[in-house]
Amino acid sequence: MDTQNFKGNNWSARKVDQIYIVSVKNGSSIMNALTDFVKDQNILAGEVTGIGAVDEATLRFFKPSDKNYVDKTFSEQMEATNISGNVSVIEGKPVLHLHITLGREDYSALAGHLLDAKIRGAGEFIFYPLDTRAVKIKDEDAGINFYDFEK
Repeated sequence: MDTQNFKGNNWSARKVDQIYIVSVKNGSSIMNALTDFVKDQNILAGEVTGIGAVDEATLRFFKPSDKNYVDKTFSEQMEATNISGNVSVIEGKPVLHLHITLGREDYSALAGHLLDAKIRGAGEFIFYPLDTRAVKIKDEDAGINFYDFEK
């Protein structure tokens, strides 16, 4: 088993063979820290999963009827019971596409596309990089990005 440790802006990681275990520092933006991580490690395609706790999260919901997004910020302590998504390349840059399920103190849940969240407690992630580059291009008819395997 081959292991290496890495440290970046608001994250630390251990690579075990080809998989990364990533910790995001308390008080940090999930998207800023993980984007810095994928750039640092040159990850251009792959899967990410995570758990943790946040005290602020901005979620996004896509409305296909008018091709618009509705964003909403929640400012309260919440458990990130599931964060899942992927890494791809858009306009030459690595981009994270994450969804999140958040548990509230009353045991209700929120879910949606994650624009960003601030860690308040732990932020624990596993990255499964793929040895390829996955490019996404905006589909104007649908109003969202899709994989383009010809790129």
